Amino acid sequence: MSRRGDWVYENNGGTCVAIAGADYCVVAADTRLSVGYSILTRDHSKICDLADKCVLASSGFQGDIKALHKNLAARELLYQHQHNKRMSCPAMAQLLSNTLYYKRFFPYYAFNVLGKGCVFTYDAVGSYERTGYSAQGTGSTLIMPVLDNQLKSPSPLLLPARDAVTPLSESEAIDLVKDVFASATERDIYTGDKLEIVVINKVGTKREYIDLRKD
Repeated sequence: MSRRGDWVYENNGGTCVAIAGADYCVVAADTRLSVGYSILTRDHSKICDLADKCVLASSGFQGDIKALHKNLAARELLYQHQHNKRMSCPAMAQLLSNTLYYKRFFPYYAFNVLGKGCVFTYDAVGSYERTGYSAQGTGSTLIMPVLDNQLKSPSPLLLPARDAVTPLSESEAIDLVKDVFASATERDIYTGDKLEIVVINKVGTKREYIDLRKD
């Protein structure tokens, strides 16, 4: 790579957000896929269903994201055949961490949030943390301060620390996700077109789409 002077990765933009409550999880991502100032498609889903009520949202280089999702889906299917049951969300979280760490010397250029009543957030080489909310992608620097303000205690120095579960109801969390994405699309050219929202609760999984800015 250094001899050619080429950068083999390409960030195709987009933003992913997840919020976990006491009995629900909201995972959302925009549908814009772009390269620089060129929009390749306005209807590309960044959310992948992996295990039972377990979804993964990824932002970064789409070639690596597709390879990662395909790898995890194959491993989850193999787990089903070996154990005669679906993989749990904590098990999938550990599998994703191991998969990313295995490729740490030539990592997947993918930044992930995994959710099912809880949120796991990742860096590119597999380090992960269970949190009450997270954002990844090009608009994350705009969205995280808002989530911190709405969902975290006024000061991180206050003790005891807040629990990983956010205090909002399901409908309030969905409204917050819509608000932060509407704000991010005003400032981030790589985020826009449509918002895909996946809500996971005891009833099951449901999807919702709303329009965002298209310019």
